[in-house]
Amino acid sequence: MRVEKIFPRGFASNSYLVTADGASAVAIDPAQPRVGEEAARRGLKVAFVLLTHGHFDHIGGCAALQAAGAKIGCLAGEEDLARFHHLGRELGGVSIPPFGIDFTFSDGETLDLCGISFRVLATPGHTAGSCCFLAGDALFTGDTLFCGDVGRTDLPTGNAARLAGSLRLLSSLGKDYHIYPGHGEDTSLFYEKTHNGWLESC
Repeated sequence: MRVEKIFPRGFASNSYLVTADGASAVAIDPAQPRVGEEAARRGLKVAFVLLTHGHFDHIGGCAALQAAGAKIGCLAGEEDLARFHHLGRELGGVSIPPFGIDFTFSDGETLDLCGISFRVLATPGHTAGSCCFLAGDALFTGDTLFCGDVGRTDLPTGNAARLAGSLRLLSSLGKDYHIYPGHGEDTSLFYEKTHNGWLESC
């Protein structure tokens, strides 16, 4: 499995292309339309999109990928937030073209996509339908956990108590996963457990 990280231009989240065969790929949080172009430049065809949550800075590239044939999924219950953020409007100075949610998934479900198994971990707190994805040694945390920090909870459907529970869940994982966060630099779970005050208290 190979993970390609695409840093945003301007304000948006990190985007990730995950491939097992070097040809087909899963895009996680395609923040900008250029994610599809970056995939093509790497010889990859995006077949599926997985969203960690529905905020506008994580979904800006969904419409372009869907138009090219990709199927888009999010945690069941997060569709309304994603729908609100992609009604063809401008949010945060970013134009969000409309797209549809093709499938949903549940906590604990395993998704077999493009030859890769993604385990879904519901991690509410940043939003009610936030989730993380485990694939091999990789943990895609969206805006739940960053290097040295955690996601904010003062936006619609955010909840600090629920985020604390989600951080306890991640802290309980017994493997030193490589963390690919929604913003900022990569880190590892064991590093965060010893250096991130939010996890140290879990």
